[in-house]
Amino acid sequence: MNRGFWQSGHTPTLLSAFLYFDIAFMIWVVLGPLAVQIAASLELTQTQQGLMVATPVLAGGVLRVFMGVLVDHLRPKAAGLIGQFIVIAALSWAWLAGLHSMADPLLFGVLLGFAGAAFAVALPLASHWYPPHHQGTALGIAGAGNSGTVLAALFAPGLAATYGWGNVFGMALLPASAALLIFGLFAKDAPQCPPPKSLHQYLHVLKERDAWWFMFFYFCSFGGFVGLASSLTLYFNDQYGLTPVAAGYYTAACVFAGSLVRPVGGMLADRIGGIRTLLSMYCLAGGFIVVIALGASTAIAALAGFVLAMGSLGIGNGAVFQLVPQRFRREIGVMTGLVGMAGGIGGFYLAASLGYLRQHTGDYRLGLLIFAGLCFLALTGLFTVKTRWRATWGASAVAGARV
Repeated sequence: MNRGFWQSGHTPTLLSAFLYFDIAFMIWVVLGPLAVQIAASLELTQTQQGLMVATPVLAGGVLRVFMGVLVDHLRPKAAGLIGQFIVIAALSWAWLAGLHSMADPLLFGVLLGFAGAAFAVALPLASHWYPPHHQGTALGIAGAGNSGTVLAALFAPGLAATYGWGNVFGMALLPASAALLIFGLFAKDAPQCPPPKSLHQYLHVLKERDAWWFMFFYFCSFGGFVGLASSLTLYFNDQYGLTPVAAGYYTAACVFAGSLVRPVGGMLADRIGGIRTLLSMYCLAGGFIVVIALGASTAIAALAGFVLAMGSLGIGNGAVFQLVPQRFRREIGVMTGLVGMAGGIGGFYLAASLGYLRQHTGDYRLGLLIFAGLCFLALTGLFTVKTRWRATWGASAVAGARV
């Protein structure tokens, strides 16, 4: 990262997008770190636990399309303000009224989806300000807001143990309100935002094979990241008998690794190309998850494996969004929504399947191995498209950018 990067865009907007994304992601996954305490209070089965932590992920994925439409029609800043107001209202309800049955955390999880949909706002808001050869770096910095999942895993279980898990929702109102204020004051829409598109234009994007490939690649990379971020507290508690607070610390370490390297993934893709970066990432992520599933006999071994796997997935998240603006620069709003939706669906699948298969098979091994297989399938898919991408849009899409 050099001085030219910082001079090429709008730094206050980039940092505001990061903060908004960071706090939104902290709130989005908060049910995961609290799942052990909530499950004990509401007497949930393992399948119900998996569904509870997976619901915000699915809702966030689906709502990313809706927020992508708002971004195109209202511009990113207005869409972001609307989403933040809804999330603050949801936190207030959960804090003041409480969650009393399985239906309550499911409804709350749907509303938390608006926090997960921050992805479809923060990335176009940053992308519009930066030239093509800095897209990987800019979107890597904005996308590093997924580090908010670290904050949730690090602090939520301990606060719940001290003050009660219901009061954690009230405490989350403080950073949410601060992020709203900063976003409102400092974020600005770029003057060259693309014009709104018709419904026909949105559907037209889905006719492109490349759109589906990007959705599948993000289904695996981001889906793996957020699915594990939502599930690992339950995993470490159930598999190795760690306390909720200790399991939260272990989860925070894993999520921190994946969040920290997302900007590195974008910068690495800018330097060596997104395809090459993704090829390495899927191979490593799938391999580490297989090792965990078959050979992690202790919590420390699992921790080491998940740190490496989450780091690989985090690099992949940055690399995917180095490629998307090159292929779909004019459709970046809707593509961010569609690709983000696919990532959310991937996270829902992973979190829900781990809980379901744990209840019906007695361990998490099969769920992890199936997901590793999806990583290897994505690796195979990249090999099938890389030559065509480099020969067509990669050859002439944008000056100075690498595919």
